[in-house]
Amino acid sequence: MRAVSANLLALLLFCTCACVFYVWNSLEVSRLERYTRGLQSASWGTLHPGPPSDLPVKTFRALLTVPAAQRLHFGDGRQYVHNLTGVRDQTGSLGSRDYHINVDNKESAQKGVPESNFVSLVEEGIFWSEWLEDRLPVSFSEKHARAWRERARGQRIVKLEPGCGRISNQLATFLDGTKACVRYGINADQVQGETLTYYLAGLLGITNIPPLILSQLNVDSEQWDYVRRKIFSLQWSERAVVSLTEWVANLTGVVTPEPLRQKSKGLLPLPGELRNQTTEELVELMQWTDLIILDYLSANFDRLVSNLFSLQWDSRVMERETNNLLRTPRGNLVFIDNEAGLVHGFRVLDMWEKYHSTILGSVCVFRKRTAQRVIELHRRRDTRTRLLELYRDSEPLSPELGFFSDEHAGVLQTRIDRVYKHITHCKGMYHQL
Repeated sequence: MRAVSANLLALLLFCTCACVFYVWNSLEVSRLERYTRGLQSASWGTLHPGPPSDLPVKTFRALLTVPAAQRLHFGDGRQYVHNLTGVRDQTGSLGSRDYHINVDNKESAQKGVPESNFVSLVEEGIFWSEWLEDRLPVSFSEKHARAWRERARGQRIVKLEPGCGRISNQLATFLDGTKACVRYGINADQVQGETLTYYLAGLLGITNIPPLILSQLNVDSEQWDYVRRKIFSLQWSERAVVSLTEWVANLTGVVTPEPLRQKSKGLLPLPGELRNQTTEELVELMQWTDLIILDYLSANFDRLVSNLFSLQWDSRVMERETNNLLRTPRGNLVFIDNEAGLVHGFRVLDMWEKYHSTILGSVCVFRKRTAQRVIELHRRRDTRTRLLELYRDSEPLSPELGFFSDEHAGVLQTRIDRVYKHITHCKGMYHQL
């Protein structure tokens, strides 16, 4: 009798909990729907008014996971706050394994800014000086990237486990013990965006994205046969094209620097303000300017733009770690999880463009090499052709994954032209400094 009573009591408790969860879930869904209905009518006059004050801090992530039919063209997003490489899982967990960087610098980046007036931080008004460029190691050299891609294509995968963001992605261990993050996209747009952003960065000479290859799932192939049971349990589709990105150990999160926060005047080539920064801070700011150009061109809303958007209900979001951006112990920034760029980013551009423009407009100092690449792509007007050639020459599976449409190629060229105009505008304002 006691056993029957205990079972009835347990059943009653379970039913009560289920009811509470159902009511709570309904309220959350209702609140989210109210927000999305009112989103497009929100004023841009200030960043803070907008969504109801009771929206949870992670509503931006919730919006990205709303099904496509309910999304107001938000597209596919992620359900995690960090990123592709899963910084919380990787810090200090992989021993001494690290990635290759070019350390052939004239001096260590640890030294402070010289007080000598002969040392300039900015050249030609708007470009970071050669003195600073010499203190920035190359993150992932072309030689290293090419060697990693070659090796990864022939490596057998012996283990798949969580550790690369959302559950559909997996941390893969190769037979030689090295690791890579496997991105299995909810749809092809995500893998395509990740891949094409990597090659766009290469076209611009930006080396902060880890090497990437494509692979086609085939449980009978030498690369995937050892983990066939795991693939079946993950319900990954046979013949799907996935991306594998080099795993980088010992990374830490990155907070948006003060000059790029909402109450700042922006990152301007003013000697007085720049000299208040340490050498380490200046070297990091250089990399931020590359990041801002790349994210603007690719329309990647899932990094600094998402923080700017979230200011509407979270005034301290800029004081916390930036999505999908990490730092190595040497001070190199690593741009990860770029699936929101290009293909998907262009589809939802109307929603995010004002934020992209605001961030681009906050910067008027650039790396000279990056600016020269933008100027060249503007003048030759062949961005689509050059990106496609680089992609096809470097990736054997490019025909299977495909390329973006002519319409999106036109969007990219237009954004190249806008960045060129912005650089020209900054040059006109600050060339006499």
